[in-house]
Amino acid sequence: MNPLPVLLGKIVRIASRLRGGGSALPGLVVERLDPGFMGRALSALPHGVVVVSGTNGKTTTTKMVVELLEGQGLSVFTNRTGSNFTRGVAAALLGEVDWRGRLVADVAVLELDEAHAVHFVKLVPPKYSLLLNVLRDQLDRFGEIDATTRLLERIATATTGTVVLNREDPRVAGIASSLTQARAVYFGLDESLRSTFPNDDELRGAEGTAPAAALPADVVLSAVEGDSAEFDIDGLRVSTGLRLRGVYNIFNAAAALAAARAVLGGAADIDRLLRSLAAVEPAFGRGESILVDGRPLELVLVKNPSGFRLGLKSFDPAGHATMIAINDNYADGRDMSWLWDVDFDSLGAAGVDMVSGARAYDMALRLKYDAVRIGGVEPDITAALKAFITGSAGQPRRIFCTYTAMLAVRRELSKIAKVEVVS
Repeated sequence: MNPLPVLLGKIVRIASRLRGGGSALPGLVVERLDPGFMGRALSALPHGVVVVSGTNGKTTTTKMVVELLEGQGLSVFTNRTGSNFTRGVAAALLGEVDWRGRLVADVAVLELDEAHAVHFVKLVPPKYSLLLNVLRDQLDRFGEIDATTRLLERIATATTGTVVLNREDPRVAGIASSLTQARAVYFGLDESLRSTFPNDDELRGAEGTAPAAALPADVVLSAVEGDSAEFDIDGLRVSTGLRLRGVYNIFNAAAALAAARAVLGGAADIDRLLRSLAAVEPAFGRGESILVDGRPLELVLVKNPSGFRLGLKSFDPAGHATMIAINDNYADGRDMSWLWDVDFDSLGAAGVDMVSGARAYDMALRLKYDAVRIGGVEPDITAALKAFITGSAGQPRRIFCTYTAMLAVRRELSKIAKVEVVS
């Protein structure tokens, strides 16, 4: 093997980090110079590769799976930067392999964008895949929703061991019929919780295709109360406290438990899994809390109607200053018409103190139709954030933001507060 591509990639990675970090350029360099780099680095792992994909919840769920497996004593490689394109994985690998391209780890757990996962699995067939959901998100990239389902199906059919599926999403559960070499296992919800997590058809008021209650789920989220949850695992009812915020993250916890159990098999220690789960902190921007002027400021990522709906349901606006920042860059999706599918009535009593981002006026118009009071509209995120913080002194704060708006907000907050560096 020629070590030159790896060495050049490492040099580019060091240079990128010196200029601010987070760049996928090193991955692009090594991909171009050595297309087989990822395959060689990941093929020898004892427990193989786990791919996590779907519309909502990939970053937090991947973080949970990683920490669950580490809690069982495994050494885990993951793309911690949240860069979920193939070059992002390659860039993350460059930080972990030696100069000959060798990776020391037991298993890889990788978050991958639906479209890029299809390219990745051609290079590196995963042993396990975890497919979360199919919701309307970035339709300008993926086309109609069934096209997204087909992307996930291609991930599943490339999987060699176990595919973990969401039985409550009929499109995802239906992928099981396409499997030829892997077995399917499921995670799901107790019937009492299904109205809290509608699938895409139900979200639009259509009659869903009935969750597959007859499908036996390996892990079922059976109850949620405050910061604690109960799960049914192999017929055993267990409970744990959680540091994660948001009901959507708690359902993702069921997915993570099912994926970890698939990897660990009979070696899984349920008590240790629950202790690890209880210790998981929110992924950056996903209910992350940052201390600003002695008060918490929460960042809540929103990128489609279901995510925004569950975000509003999870976080009580009472007593909080609220800001919404909406961008329409490529990573956010250009089509923001989905904002009209979100019910903002819950913000009516407290109002929204600031609206920002490239689509600030679209968001403000949407709020106006729900009679939500707006304190100010400022498309420039830097200026808007400064005004929001100044105008909400003494209050806890919350910002709902699309992906690139979240990155901009975190960048500005890092100048005045302690913000976790993700590089």
